[in-house]
Amino acid sequence: MSVEEQFDRLVRDADPGRLGVLGELGGVKQDLLEEIMSESKLDRVVEVPRQRLRVRGFAGVVAAAAVLVSVVPVSIVVRGQSEDRGVSPIATVDPGVVFSPVAMAAAQRNPRLLIDRSGWRVTELSGFTEELGMIRFRRGGRELEMNWYPASGYAGRYADRLQVNRPKSVRVDGWPGDLFEYSGSDFAVLTRPREDVFVEMRTDGDWSRKEFARVLADIVRVDARTWLAALPAEMVMPVGERAAKVLVDVPLPPGFDVVALEDIGVSDSYHFGVDVTSRVGCGWIAEWQRARASGDEAAVRRAADALRGSHGWRVLRDLDRAGDWAEVFWEYADEVAAGTVRTGYVGALGCR
Repeated sequence: MSVEEQFDRLVRDADPGRLGVLGELGGVKQDLLEEIMSESKLDRVVEVPRQRLRVRGFAGVVAAAAVLVSVVPVSIVVRGQSEDRGVSPIATVDPGVVFSPVAMAAAQRNPRLLIDRSGWRVTELSGFTEELGMIRFRRGGRELEMNWYPASGYAGRYADRLQVNRPKSVRVDGWPGDLFEYSGSDFAVLTRPREDVFVEMRTDGDWSRKEFARVLADIVRVDARTWLAALPAEMVMPVGERAAKVLVDVPLPPGFDVVALEDIGVSDSYHFGVDVTSRVGCGWIAEWQRARASGDEAAVRRAADALRGSHGWRVLRDLDRAGDWAEVFWEYADEVAAGTVRTGYVGALGCR
């Protein structure tokens, strides 16, 4: 048996796959993964530059999650300590915390992976649908993004990643996967399909093989309640309360249903703002078209004024500092205010 095969077997045998023994065996996993990551046989490729375009990554599919109905303090559970880890950041949920059935169902459908090491925090979350979504963790100058997809897309994505280099077998809390190395500081892991879903992890920032191996060894799969409780408070704030803050200076189109925003569910501030303003913008464009077709000039002017005034909406000005969504919104809003509308607005703004 080759050294490579021995490592793979040891990783399979050593991985506990259970949170209860993570502290005791975490060191074994870490050492083995570091050996794998430092294996000199990894093929090398030229680093592929990557840019994140935060427009509307899941336009039209950001669907039903739900909200935290009531919150009480949670207690921290120490799962053990290892070198450079400290106290586990993962909390156990007090029985008094109540999540809506929709939120629980949505969380149960996604992989629910967390990094069980202090200092890591969730900075972005979007998608949160039955089939796909994204969660991004950050610690200092390092980020790790996890995207989950339906199992049906695994074969094509795996074939595409084979163009990077020859993968190495790894496990993420017992979940088999393949490690691809873009460069000495840029790594990706593609997990095998499980329960009709697979995950692609990708590093961003100042990484090394050793650090990535450590983080892989610290990734755990948790239950739905623990996963929801680990998210920043703003992401699980009741949707009605979040929407009220976003819409404070935003004129609403006729018939706009604020209650319908509940299906946006759990997401970070950026993607929540995108979803809310998308629906407002689409509503005003629909009203402009209706008024134009019926000859209601007063309503045409109201819709045009609302869209023209979107440059002053606080939510869009905030989003403009964080990504490209506001620029896309204003492009179509200005065209409608000037008297024209392209059919492409439906897809660009995620109109339903």
